[in-house]
Amino acid sequence: MLVAYFQGIILGMAMILPIGPQNAFVLSQGIRRQYPVMVAALCAISDAILISLGVFGGGALLAQSPLLLQLVTWAGVVFLLWYGWGAFREVFKPNPDTFSMDNQTLHTRYRIIATVLAVTWLNPHVYLDTVVVLGSLGEQFGDLRLWFVIGAITASIIWFFSLALLAAWMAPWLQKSQAQRGINLVVGTVMWVIAIQLARHALSGLFA
Repeated sequence: MLVAYFQGIILGMAMILPIGPQNAFVLSQGIRRQYPVMVAALCAISDAILISLGVFGGGALLAQSPLLLQLVTWAGVVFLLWYGWGAFREVFKPNPDTFSMDNQTLHTRYRIIATVLAVTWLNPHVYLDTVVVLGSLGEQFGDLRLWFVIGAITASIIWFFSLALLAAWMAPWLQKSQAQRGINLVVGTVMWVIAIQLARHALSGLFA
């Protein structure tokens, strides 16, 4: 039981740690101090759903549906390019918007919810890593699959809340103009690099 639980934590953390759209958005919202706990909670809940689907049979279904994966991939490409463009615009503004709570252009709560759901559910990497890979690994534990799932969800909760709260704590240093330009540059680059990778993968699948 404990072996399955800790294996879930280790493998779950390995899948979450690489920087991607989800982590980049959690980081930026933590720095802005705009609902960082809510953003972390939404990411953790989404991961919990995806992990559970993968371990309890959803991974096999997704692997057998290339059309569905193509649709999600291209929706993700469009969204990531759009979001990355917004980040790059902030980099080159003469007076970029501050990340502080005093900013008049604060994102609304509903826009933040929509964006965090988009960077999670429109990212095919999430399905491949969380549903397919973790799902196939979790199925190997048989009757102890539930403990593997709990372990992987634990890793997700620890990571997203730690990232959001650490970013909020460091906000006074990271809200400076030069720091925010650098963060926007990193966020935009991550979004576009992943969008290009997804597009190349989708095109290779179409012409294979």
